[in-house]
Amino acid sequence: MAKIMVVDQERCTGCRLCEMVCSVKKEGASDPARARIHVIKWEMEGFYIPMFCQHCEEPLCAAVCPVNAIERDEEVGRVVVDYDVCIGCRSCISACPMGGVGFDSKGRRVLRCDLCEGDPTCVKFCQTKAIQYLDVDLITHQRKRSAAERLYRAFKGIARG
Repeated sequence: MAKIMVVDQERCTGCRLCEMVCSVKKEGASDPARARIHVIKWEMEGFYIPMFCQHCEEPLCAAVCPVNAIERDEEVGRVVVDYDVCIGCRSCISACPMGGVGFDSKGRRVLRCDLCEGDPTCVKFCQTKAIQYLDVDLITHQRKRSAAERLYRAFKGIARG
């Protein structure tokens, strides 16, 4: 059953706990700069959104990699980097339209979410459930229902006017 990580930005409080637990899990130290997830903040608006690799079906990062170090692992539904092959050119960073790839200047390598082998740590620690790892079919159903509700409300508003 295919799963994806999804974000409900309305639930995100900007606590950045996801960054901390990610860096501890992956790097063994609390260093949010080396996390695979980053919370983008608009403080004045009170808007926060966790950003990470979206594990695209056809990843642009893989298409631009000059040494073919990036590939899609269909078993878990994720995009992975072979660090033994990666030369650290950062082409994948500039190609990612979602800003999901970072660079570790200490380790001199790209950083991207790997879904923690199908059990994302950030999801476990997100107290508000702003980040979830859900079945694709459930997400599709929820989005269709939400779209139908918006259409119904819009139609209802037109019918009154």
